[in-house]
Amino acid sequence: MILESLYLILPGALANMAPVLFKRVGFLNYPVDFNRRWRGKPIFGKNKTYRGFFFGVLLAVLVVYIQRYLLNVNSFRVISLLDYSSNTFMIGFLIGFGVLFGDLVKSFFKRRFDIKPGASWFPFDQLDALVGGLLFMSLVYVPPLNVVVTLLVIALALHPTVNYAGYLLGTKKNKW
Repeated sequence: MILESLYLILPGALANMAPVLFKRVGFLNYPVDFNRRWRGKPIFGKNKTYRGFFFGVLLAVLVVYIQRYLLNVNSFRVISLLDYSSNTFMIGFLIGFGVLFGDLVKSFFKRRFDIKPGASWFPFDQLDALVGGLLFMSLVYVPPLNVVVTLLVIALALHPTVNYAGYLLGTKKNKW
């Protein structure tokens, strides 16, 4: 079940990494909030850009198309909870947009509570993207409760590990 759950959310996980992976690309490097403020504070912050949304959604869609192709391989068909052959683009778009939208909503609240961009905010940093991805994906597929619970537990455990690896690789400023 762990492998099935991870395979299901893989497009979203990669979409969530896309803003960091493509941060040096100048294309669409405009803040989603256009640097506007609400009640004296940034709405989302300068790190939430159209570039991140574009490449995140694009990456998620590409991964879902690869998953669709991999349905022809028995070992991948066994771990696929979805039939990627129908609504392929929509599945990728919803998962990709959902994880980034979840992160955007969390950023809005972080700015309200004066939590600096990149600073840890447990458990919201671990759950924002996952919840957003699952909510948007539920428009085309509602995963079983045991898969949702598995993903929530994995997110709480895996997120700090991934952040620490990013810190060691120099892509993140904070260890956790």
